[in-house]
Amino acid sequence: MPESSRSDAESNSASGMGACVTLDEIDRSLINALQGDFPLVAEPYRAVAEQLGLSEADLLQRLDSLLERRVLTRFGPMFQIERAGGAFVLAAMRIPEVDFERVAAQVNAFSEVAHNYRREHALNMWFVLATATPQGIGEAISAIEAATGLPVYAFPKEREYFVEMKLRA
Repeated sequence: MPESSRSDAESNSASGMGACVTLDEIDRSLINALQGDFPLVAEPYRAVAEQLGLSEADLLQRLDSLLERRVLTRFGPMFQIERAGGAFVLAAMRIPEVDFERVAAQVNAFSEVAHNYRREHALNMWFVLATATPQGIGEAISAIEAATGLPVYAFPKEREYFVEMKLRA
């Protein structure tokens, strides 16, 4: 199963998370089982499915459904991208309200953009840029500025914290 094709940016940038979704006990168990300790074996989905009493096909169908319904906005690994030679940076923009939807669509079109959120702040759009190289951050910022005509403010990481947040479904 590949990582979901888009990040939080599409659903969170302007319209919020949407309507409340009812989950059955199997979906709840699946969400709880996928938060940490994902098996590092040749067939990890089969291993999780067996643990939950499901077939691998049913587990994958349910996972796809959770992503499609935006119950889960992303499913995939978290990497220490700096250790692999890449870079992350928190970025923000000041978007005129009348242009917010248009600019959000432009920003979200960049594959380097993830976790794009609207905020009640002078800098009302916040997102994460992730690139394969440290110099890619500057290139992505320049490209976003060229596409939108607006400045991007970068906030590089000064210190790293590990917060393991697991939410019981």
